Amino acid sequence: MDKIPDKNILLFKSCLVSTEYPGIESSTKYIFDKLNIDYTVDHEQSCCTGLGHYSDVFDQFSTTLIAARNFNLAKNIDKKNIVTMCATCYAINKKSSEILNENDDLREEINYIFNGCAFNEYEKGSVDTEKNILHVVDILYDKRDEISKNIVRDLSNIKIATHHACHYCKVSYDNILDGSRNPVLLDEIVKSCGIDTIGWYSEKRTTCGAGFRQRFVNKDLSLDVTEKKLLALKDEDVDILIHMCPNCHMQFDRYQPYIQKKLDLDFKVVHLNIAQFIALILGADPYKVVGIQTHTIPIEPFIEKLNKNDSKIKDKVEDSENEIST
Repeated sequence: MDKIPDKNILLFKSCLVSTEYPGIESSTKYIFDKLNIDYTVDHEQSCCTGLGHYSDVFDQFSTTLIAARNFNLAKNIDKKNIVTMCATCYAINKKSSEILNENDDLREEINYIFNGCAFNEYEKGSVDTEKNILHVVDILYDKRDEISKNIVRDLSNIKIATHHACHYCKVSYDNILDGSRNPVLLDEIVKSCGIDTIGWYSEKRTTCGAGFRQRFVNKDLSLDVTEKKLLALKDEDVDILIHMCPNCHMQFDRYQPYIQKKLDLDFKVVHLNIAQFIALILGADPYKVVGIQTHTIPIEPFIEKLNKNDSKIKDKVEDSENEIST
């Protein structure tokens, strides 16, 4: 991609973000406002259907029809760049735009329905699959130098690992910023905040285990995958696992206590979306903006660690000022 857009953005609302971790959205807005990124949230926007689509409730035609409606909405408010906070929203919209641009018969069928509803027709190529549909991490990666200049929290003595969502890395991997074999996009964003992640670890490419309906119809299989990754993180003594998808986030954060009880082990790792993490170190309120109260695994230990680091910096500054004055 030649240029990551920072204006004319429709920030695409996510059902899982809104219902499970609303702090992801408020954190994203906080960062975008700090970085002067031009965006709009439109409450007329529909859900992408991802959970239903990947559980065989919505067929591909229905999902593509809803995507075309959302693309129509974005065009009407002159926000041609659709930026998602969820990897599933990202993958759904990518695939739907490809279908609308390449399948003439399906596009005509959808436009016939639109004509009956007084919607504008979808014009072939009006949404560029590569250039107009992005994930928040694309913006954060592009703005990482600006982020580094606005950090107000000290991250020393904090061990971080990353979890790259499969629906970002593996569904439309031809036009993502990062490779799918050893994804490092989140690691690079964290690095710009003044700390290295642990990088590669034994289960880095392992999925979260959710598998949409698998979480419910094959729960033991689903949680076996989650457990495998949590054990790898425990071996690395990780403090925080950074996420980019609310479904992955939910799988680890909600089910970690269940797996702890099953194994009679204590996993100290906490879970944060990349937007929440960056908002925190840019100075956002942990509760009012980042929404840590919605998490199952308490984030307070991490906040306390940040506060201790901050107080150490303050003490050093005060000591040096006293030395100068004497």
